[in-house]
Amino acid sequence: MSRRVVRQSKFRHVFGQAAKADQAYEDIRVSKVTWDSSFCAVNPKFLAIIVEAGGGGAFIVLPLAKTGRVDKNYPLVTGHTGPVLDIDWCPHNDNVIASASDDTTIMVWQIPDYTPVRNITEPVITLEGHSKRVGILSWHPTARNVLLSAGGDNVIIIWNVGTGEVLLSLDDMHPDVIHSVCWNSNGSLLATTCKDKTLRIIDPRKSQVVAERFAAHEGMRPMRAVFTRQGHIFTTGFTRMSQRELGLWDPNNFEEPVALQEMDTSNGVLLPFYDPDSSIVYLCGKGDSSIRYFEITDEPPFVHYLNTFGSKEPQRGMGFMPKRGLDVSKCEIARFYKLHERKCEPIIMTVPRKSDLFQDDLYPDTPGPEPALEAEEWLSGQDADPVLISLKDGYVPPKHRELRITKRNILDVHPPSGPRRSQSASEAPLLQQHTLETLLEEIKALRERVQAQEERITALENMLCELVDGTD
Repeated sequence: MSRRVVRQSKFRHVFGQAAKADQAYEDIRVSKVTWDSSFCAVNPKFLAIIVEAGGGGAFIVLPLAKTGRVDKNYPLVTGHTGPVLDIDWCPHNDNVIASASDDTTIMVWQIPDYTPVRNITEPVITLEGHSKRVGILSWHPTARNVLLSAGGDNVIIIWNVGTGEVLLSLDDMHPDVIHSVCWNSNGSLLATTCKDKTLRIIDPRKSQVVAERFAAHEGMRPMRAVFTRQGHIFTTGFTRMSQRELGLWDPNNFEEPVALQEMDTSNGVLLPFYDPDSSIVYLCGKGDSSIRYFEITDEPPFVHYLNTFGSKEPQRGMGFMPKRGLDVSKCEIARFYKLHERKCEPIIMTVPRKSDLFQDDLYPDTPGPEPALEAEEWLSGQDADPVLISLKDGYVPPKHRELRITKRNILDVHPPSGPRRSQSASEAPLLQQHTLETLLEEIKALRERVQAQEERITALENMLCELVDGTD
């Protein structure tokens, strides 16, 4: 008598569930631009969605708690002169987001914790270096203020956002349009896919291709790639017969795939979202109404199908919450923000457990908001793994932190001398000599002066009214 052996896995019963109607974000005009990005980015504080906007490009940023119907006059983040194609939150500062546009620029924005009264139109910094539209953005996982961008000019540029300088420019690596770029866990390597059907592993600081595989998927449609926790590459693409396909590759041996599976026949590009803590990859096809998820292990067949979350409405895009933004008390292991035509709907992935205690096997220490390196250290050749935090007591987002920009200008090397410069320099030691009492006295005197000015204005206004009444 043969006995059927079921593979043991704590994620075998993971199930997806759409949030209740009052937890969705209603009446949002999601962008209709034909570009294969997720159109949505989320972190523990904010939800950002690329929206339709006249006269340029815009996206909306909502506090996570602001569910329900969104006012049609809610302030947007506007500044690009062309449609916004991609947005990405900084992993080390929950108030900083970067946007890439058809107008060839990248803008970095500081989002306040309070709701702004009018549109945010002034970025903290604008990065200009691409000659064609910029469609891909990705922050470095461990180094502060390091941002990658890829454009229609087939160039990858790595920026130091803190100074606005180009750290690296990878010009001659891709002969055609770049479809996706992904960092590995410590940011030492890149995996890229290109219209020439080649999957490349790049060492950006050496500006060289470490390994490459032609036709990882034989179809001509766009391919996507992400690094796994084990250092393998997980890819999605199409077969020659236009069937969707997923693959797992070992960069040290690109000759044969570790795993290769055909999925279905559909035109939508599969966007992979990978969780290194659980080693689960979620596949969301644009235009699909489902999310498939697989567990990647060291045992054959290496990529194990878990389940599918299905719904009636197709998805226009998808946002993926970082692990530190999840509700650990409900055994939530992933949360998606699904874009419909006019709304955004949270979808929660849960492992069913009876115990109310913290499930440490589901929540190992996860990357936190502190960077492990400065930009200069990473550029000099240093590598460091992410700084991990425990989710045992839940995660509390830090308070608003300013992004400080230091623009280096050749004119600043020899500062001009003049009365204004010498005056500010002479004031510096005086400011240091101020005691608390003198500062309070000065503030009090200024307030009295302001009050006197206001009384003077009121008196003049009364005189004006009397004159007007007299002429009538």
